[in-house]
Amino acid sequence: MNIISIITRPTYLIIFLSMFQASLALGQPKTIHLSGQVSDEKGQPICHANISIKKSKVTIQTNEQGEYRISSLQNGNYTLQVSYIGKKESKYFLSLHQDTVLNFTLLDQVNHLAEVIINPSNIANTSPISIGKMPCQAMDIPQSMSVIDGTTIKKEQAMRLSDAIQYVNGINLAAVRGGSWEVFYARGYIACCNNMLKNGARVPADVMSEMSSLEKLEILKGSAAVLYGHVTPGGVINMVTKQPKFEQGGSLTMRTGSHDLYKPEIDVYGPINTKIAYRINGTYELAGSFRDQVNTKRYYANPSLLFKPNNKTEILFQGDYLKHQFTPDFGTGVINNEIINLPRTTFLGTSWSNATTEHTNISIALKHQLNNSWQLNANATYQIYQRNYQATENIQPQPNGDWDRPLGKYQIHENRHAGQINLNGKLKIGQLEHTLLIGTDAERFLNTNYTYTRLDYFNGSKEKVWTHLDENNVLQSGYDRINIWDPNKYTPRVDIPSMNPFDRIATTTNRFGFYTNDLITISEKVNILAGLRWSYIHVLPITTTDLRTQIISERDAKTDHAFSPRLGLVYKPSPNTSLFMSYANSFLINYARDFNGNTLKPSLIDQYESGVKHNFLQGKLIANVTAYRIINNNLAQTARFAKDGITPNNDLSIKELTGQTKSDGLEIDLTGRPLKGLNILAGYSYNFMRYTQTPDTPGSYLVGDRIVNIPDHTANASIWYEFNDKKLRGLSLGVSAKYIGERLAGWNRTVGGNKQPFSVPGFTTVNLSMGYSYKRFSFIGKISNINNTLNYYVHENYSVNPITPRQFSTTLSYKL
Repeated sequence: MNIISIITRPTYLIIFLSMFQASLALGQPKTIHLSGQVSDEKGQPICHANISIKKSKVTIQTNEQGEYRISSLQNGNYTLQVSYIGKKESKYFLSLHQDTVLNFTLLDQVNHLAEVIINPSNIANTSPISIGKMPCQAMDIPQSMSVIDGTTIKKEQAMRLSDAIQYVNGINLAAVRGGSWEVFYARGYIACCNNMLKNGARVPADVMSEMSSLEKLEILKGSAAVLYGHVTPGGVINMVTKQPKFEQGGSLTMRTGSHDLYKPEIDVYGPINTKIAYRINGTYELAGSFRDQVNTKRYYANPSLLFKPNNKTEILFQGDYLKHQFTPDFGTGVINNEIINLPRTTFLGTSWSNATTEHTNISIALKHQLNNSWQLNANATYQIYQRNYQATENIQPQPNGDWDRPLGKYQIHENRHAGQINLNGKLKIGQLEHTLLIGTDAERFLNTNYTYTRLDYFNGSKEKVWTHLDENNVLQSGYDRINIWDPNKYTPRVDIPSMNPFDRIATTTNRFGFYTNDLITISEKVNILAGLRWSYIHVLPITTTDLRTQIISERDAKTDHAFSPRLGLVYKPSPNTSLFMSYANSFLINYARDFNGNTLKPSLIDQYESGVKHNFLQGKLIANVTAYRIINNNLAQTARFAKDGITPNNDLSIKELTGQTKSDGLEIDLTGRPLKGLNILAGYSYNFMRYTQTPDTPGSYLVGDRIVNIPDHTANASIWYEFNDKKLRGLSLGVSAKYIGERLAGWNRTVGGNKQPFSVPGFTTVNLSMGYSYKRFSFIGKISNINNTLNYYVHENYSVNPITPRQFSTTLSYKL
């Protein structure tokens, strides 16, 4: 019996009914609601301000609009404490006998050096996050979620998304194919492509977004189809960029480090007048690598403008531009299912290998308060994505080390248009309070892709090999031959080959969705969340133009649609404890065809999740525990029989929805500031994803096999301590560690196939940091992978990239 075998449908039903019955049996005296807004001296709302009731366990945070609501109070006298970093704490004594609205204004602290801390909001149970699209506290939502705030991103000196995601349990970096993009897995499912968002809008996963521009990372774990449509069920990641402020400020930063890293950054913000504020942040990055001949150059700019015509309306304009030039690097290779033991610095590509990614994102977002109960949110984005790439790739040498280096080249251009409208509101029907979300979204992707290589027979070869066209449109194979053990065995080529494209492929995809969610407050202790989404995806006929003959061919259009429901229950035995359980459904698009030539319907995936969220020490320490099971009951597999239903099928391209996978998991998160100056961020996750039902047909997967790229155990911890005594004030020390357990790499076994996965051992990396701040200056130094662990991220068996060895980085900042 595995660790999550207790999660079954009968168990969920018993718990659900028991919790519901217990809640109805409790006598509920009349309660009083206390609500209001926290703002600064200029009237601007303060998000995530802390509100607590003295001598009680009630501790909450304000939402994105600075609003708060406490609903578990009785008649009596109370002392409220309101605080926020850099503001003077406010106390208020009041006597409550009826529903009350109470607003606070927090003043700036004067002549006080505020501590630079890691805000304990990784799993901020008492505050909402925008990725959930509802103005509800996380304690009230029957789903696991995480937040990595900007302070954590800054103190950990995160350069790439993986540097911050490592502190989110249940999500792990699995591969870095060619060094061109980071491939994440969440709860056993790939979490890239459709699961990557910026400010709520889908963005290309291989852009390698700039981290210095982010205010925070929001992660909604598990199924998110009810909100975002076609996403894999492991979770979605939302990158929230920095926004303008109606106060003058900013910073100048210089980061340097090992391998000739130079990274200046600028961040400037302030008001233009009482209604318009601006922000401009940008960076330039130039770096080498521990890998020979591998280099990176990046340019980034993020201007934004916030317009507040009145106290009910906000309009935010944002621009986001990134140009990323880098050397594709496929690492080492695999021989006989063993990773090749080459020096960590050895680069097997060519000196001219290069790639350039450009991404432009222009967006406008509207927030409008219709009245005290209803708010309208809308946004629209336009994106241009381009990638040009040319290199040798697919490192698959012979046992003697000889490797015929194949060429790879890509040219991709994509335009993206997207928009969404969300209406949030509260209403009361009888004794039930409803928090409603009604929304719709639409997207249009226009992708043009030039293909320069293809698998084909060449010069009488018995197997297909990678081929390309030279400048005269003559078919060629490979670039040259080298020996990975002996560089002097062959003379490598150094010229840049000319390559003509085979085809131009144009694809247009339209997506549309309509959704509604209702958080029903049955009592002070019980909430029910119900939601439903209808998604529609239409891929227009894909046109392929043969650039040698100019003949145009079309592939049939494809249309899919699906309903995605969710239902959850939350029971709060106390204001600081939340027990939840939920069911959600999502879908995956299939492109395989059946015997009639029709594409298969979407695979429907069920998720069952339950957990506990608890705030200790008046919210200073937060512990969450979540268990889940995700079942794909109709995985596409090779069809068992021919069209007559009797003759065994021998065509591996013909599929049917007869397979099943299960992903069981457990996640434990701990975050907070239990003592003054001490910040903790830690967690553990377990996952067991495997094939549980497959037909005994050639090409089908084997029952019981674990799915590749997914570690069974992961753990992480980050501990920072800020000194407070006079002699050491401003000094901080930090230690962080990450553990990635053993996982399989390569390809999963299939019936009649000859491919075998291979095991990659687990590894642990440890980082040490030190920071110091004085007046407007701050300094952070870091030694990462201090134990100099060697391990690999593996994509299939041809991009086996070693992890970064021990290295140093320092960041010096000046606050404007």
